[in-house]
Amino acid sequence: MKFDRLLEIVGDEPVFNTGLLLTGDVNPDVTRKQLTRWTKAGKLHQLRRGVYALAVPFQKSKPHPFLIANHLIRGSYVSCQSALAYYGMIPEYVPMVTSVTPQRPRHWENAFGRFEFHHVKPALFFGYHLEDVGAGRPVALASAEKALVDLIYLQPGGDTREYLQSLRLQNLAQLDIQQLQSYVERAQSPKLRRALPHIVALAANEAETYEAL
Repeated sequence: MKFDRLLEIVGDEPVFNTGLLLTGDVNPDVTRKQLTRWTKAGKLHQLRRGVYALAVPFQKSKPHPFLIANHLIRGSYVSCQSALAYYGMIPEYVPMVTSVTPQRPRHWENAFGRFEFHHVKPALFFGYHLEDVGAGRPVALASAEKALVDLIYLQPGGDTREYLQSLRLQNLAQLDIQQLQSYVERAQSPKLRRALPHIVALAANEAETYEAL
């Protein structure tokens, strides 16, 4: 296979798996060697084994970090600080994309950034949807409520008022408190139940502050 043929097959896909190239009468060993050669030549970025992205100037669009995260582990969604920052609920820039998955925890660094995957039990793998984040493809992303639930659940001491205050949560009016309560009950986690009153209080305090302005 020539590189021009690869570009035809990949088309507009910002990220692709080797499986896309192994259909039909193809020698898998030869294809993998070509991918290795193109990566060494700087034409491709290998994101993990079997997952690649075109390098500049061959890419038609720069892949969004959330899209890359979804490809690194199929069966994951972006959550925690990454999702909260996307929704404008924490003020800090988040340099690492954090996702959750029922698979084992993993961590990768590649040309597009740092990616961390936390394990949650299958019963907690809910509360996400497909979102257009400008990646050219929808990505699996936690709702604002589930991102907060995941963060508290995974963070040691995440249920304390001090930790929640340290996040400097903002724009809490977008939280659906009833949905948040539903997620907490569904999770059946004493830790989340302890955190819930603190979150409700923070949201109420923010609302009172805006009303006073």
